[in-house]
Amino acid sequence: MSDFRNRPKRTYIFDANWEELYVLAKHWKSDLLFYKDDLKFLDHLIDKYFIWISNKKDVDAVRKIDNSILETAKKCSDLLKRVEKHLTHLAGLMEDPFKYDSHQFRTEHQQLEDEITNFVKVFRNNRKEVFEVTSLVVESDDFIRQFVVK
Repeated sequence: MSDFRNRPKRTYIFDANWEELYVLAKHWKSDLLFYKDDLKFLDHLIDKYFIWISNKKDVDAVRKIDNSILETAKKCSDLLKRVEKHLTHLAGLMEDPFKYDSHQFRTEHQQLEDEITNFVKVFRNNRKEVFEVTSLVVESDDFIRQFVVK
């Protein structure tokens, strides 16, 4: 499952009307807002369990994941800004279809969609890594010993 696109068919971007592309871009915005919140949660999760990691190798791995989450959050914010701008342009095209070069605009739309697709792949990988690391910490003896009543 390597294709995460939301559009219905291969030539959709070049066949769809402006309103349909606008709806698709609104879905992108909604998804990116969700990913932005989820990235905050993942960063908080790492911060919460980081203090329980005692193995240097694990600490280095968590730092690498944390850096990747920060980069992914930055990419998410960038994509959100670009989608907002794109939605503004789409609204302009719905008012005046000759405002922008149609073919160039549709090509940019497709490029934005491809970047969002790549972002989702990185996001899902980050999420998986965070949950793997936190589950290792939770299952570790050091973490359990902290809560055992003597």
